[in-house]
Amino acid sequence: MPAPGELAIVLHTHMPYVEGFGTWPFGEEWLWEAAATSYVPLLLMLEELGEEQARAKLTLSLTPVLCDQLEAPGAIERCIAFLRSVRAETHRQEREEFARQGQSAIVHELERSKLEYMTAADILEGLQEEGGIAQVLGRHASWTSAATHAVLPLLALHESIDLQLHVGIESHRHRFGEWAGGFWLPECAHAPWLHGALVEAGVHASCVELTDVFGLGHPHNLSPRQPDDGPVLLPIDRVIIDLVWGEHGYPAHPAYRDSHRRTHYHHQVWANDGSVYDSERALRQAADDAREFVRTVRSRVAGGGLCVCALDTELLGHWWYEGPLWLRAVFGEAERQGLRMTALDADALTRHPAAELDSAAFLPSSWGAGHDLRTWSAPAVADLAWQARGAELNAFRDHRATPSPRALRELLALQSSDWAFLAHRDWAGDYPRQRASGHAAQLARALRGETEESQLRHLAPYLELSYS
Repeated sequence: MPAPGELAIVLHTHMPYVEGFGTWPFGEEWLWEAAATSYVPLLLMLEELGEEQARAKLTLSLTPVLCDQLEAPGAIERCIAFLRSVRAETHRQEREEFARQGQSAIVHELERSKLEYMTAADILEGLQEEGGIAQVLGRHASWTSAATHAVLPLLALHESIDLQLHVGIESHRHRFGEWAGGFWLPECAHAPWLHGALVEAGVHASCVELTDVFGLGHPHNLSPRQPDDGPVLLPIDRVIIDLVWGEHGYPAHPAYRDSHRRTHYHHQVWANDGSVYDSERALRQAADDAREFVRTVRSRVAGGGLCVCALDTELLGHWWYEGPLWLRAVFGEAERQGLRMTALDADALTRHPAAELDSAAFLPSSWGAGHDLRTWSAPAVADLAWQARGAELNAFRDHRATPSPRALRELLALQSSDWAFLAHRDWAGDYPRQRASGHAAQLARALRGETEESQLRHLAPYLELSYS
């Protein structure tokens, strides 16, 4: 008799290395916004659940590069100062402007918004006594990822793959003390030739996008897969993910806060339907959407299976303001409707044994556009792909010598998937190409033996301990 169907929500928590690189809206203040609007609300929800329940019902991954920044000396202090000064002042100026226009509803919403920022600043300051937000989030995080979120199938050399894997895994161990083998493949990018390196690094389980292999909605997407040469592969379930992330997913509901229409100082005070945002109305909608979500998952796994719903943590709060409220409601609805939620741990994989997989039959895949690698390698971003490939080959062309730590850090930064992603979406102007070209130039200087101080002030702080 098959095991009862279960829901596994995976939250992948990641930001590129922006600490010390630029200002609003794409520099380090982008990270401060994510901390205030995604990480603090997530932490409050996890603490409400309790560590034991949270780790049993949710899979949380933290990328090493995110933790590097949140733990950088002075970083959180700058974040708190930004929230208490810049964000407080921009709210004040716009409250005065909208008050002059007689827009009392917008003034009220700006007052509510400012209070949330100030509360987040207070919470971040209080967490410093517990080691900081990265350490506290780490109590709930069982999965790690590659060092700087490189698209691993696009790396040319085993040396680069091993660098990304080992620095990422050892960073997690140094910070949080344990790791059971759960590994988020950056961008869900998988290729069969990665299997050997993953197994050698100790990876036991990863999420993959196999929708185009099995077909949308096929029951095979609810079953772990075991290649003979690699870790257990957990197909993400696009049917359920698209309830949230699809073009017409929950965040597009008219009652929710519009994340695209903003005031002069980038405050969000309107709903998707153009009205002034009403938080009580949105809360009711989040509860309705949570009920529908759980109802749909229950139907999806009525015959058994493991439904893996993987989401970027930053979607919840930073992009979809009501996302943390929705997720909290999902936990309550799952209990009321009798849907079991599980973390992707050894017990879950015992309850849902993996079926065999002929890995040689599959092409590289990802959760990006087209479910392949085009987001990071198509003509529009081919210059970035070739730049990173050339730099990688130059770094390791002398196989008798390991590049210097400074060179390795510049290579790691250059390999981040985020530069091509931002350029592909045309979301950040020249910023991603400036970052990539800057790291390529610094890598070339480091390989020539130049020794000036790097801007990568806290990237991969455990590199020397974990890679040789």
